Amino acid sequence: MSSKTQGYLFVLLAITIFSVQDAISKHLGSAYPPIFITMIRYWAFASFATIFAAKAPGGLTAAIRTKRPMLQILRGVLLVSQIVTVVYCFASIGLAHSQAIFSATPLLVALLSIPLLGETVGWRRWSAIAAGMIGVLIILKPSGDVFDVKQLLAIFASLLFAFYVIVTRLVSRDDSSVTSFFYTGVVGAVFITALGPFYWTSFSGWDYGWMFMLCVTGISSHYFLIRAYNVLDAAAVQPLTYLQLVYASVIGATIYGEQLTRNMVLGSVIVVSAGIFTIWREQIVARRVRLAQQQPNR
Repeated sequence: MSSKTQGYLFVLLAITIFSVQDAISKHLGSAYPPIFITMIRYWAFASFATIFAAKAPGGLTAAIRTKRPMLQILRGVLLVSQIVTVVYCFASIGLAHSQAIFSATPLLVALLSIPLLGETVGWRRWSAIAAGMIGVLIILKPSGDVFDVKQLLAIFASLLFAFYVIVTRLVSRDDSSVTSFFYTGVVGAVFITALGPFYWTSFSGWDYGWMFMLCVTGISSHYFLIRAYNVLDAAAVQPLTYLQLVYASVIGATIYGEQLTRNMVLGSVIVVSAGIFTIWREQIVARRVRLAQQQPNR
């Protein structure tokens, strides 16, 4: 089996596990405070990030060393806040509906990269962003004239993650991926632990097991995603992440009885198509820039 094939298998494993993790998050988030659930999950995540960094070249000493400490802290706070919001969205508006709105995140990243990263967006990507926003508007009214204000939380979660991606791109100019991964887990755990105890509650029955499974899926999904990025470019990985929307729709409809409306399906198709096109165009432009830089000056 080639390394590229293994990479795609790792991506599929990671996405599948992420989807199982989302289903468990919906179950636990419906019964317990999302902040409490996220805190327990982050304790496991931070432990994994620390062990992973310790085994990397240079160990913890190299992982802790960062040229962008404030941005690394901001990354950790953004991601853990986004996860808390996501768990609440899964519990309140459903898996499928939430993931349909989250699928607009690459479009938001492209939009925010203009003022925050100074990137230039051509008319093709502007057209894709505009089409994607129309798709989001279609999703936001899945039942006709009824608008659920809770849907705004899903948009907020997408914005949080978009900012997280932008800040990650900034720190990647100076820090290694191991350093960023370490700070993501540890900073997030410290931040959520400052809040989580105020929401402490006891699990009942099988929920102890579900919480354990949430921690296991959280660790294993990140592990397989790291393995995938070791052999595949982001351009190959990112389009496949839209499979989470398919998984969420199937799990939401079959296990939780969620309704897949025509507006939601149509809007999702538009948003996903626009997102894949945007990712593709970003890679085309980046490749042209690299080739231009490699050409000798005449």
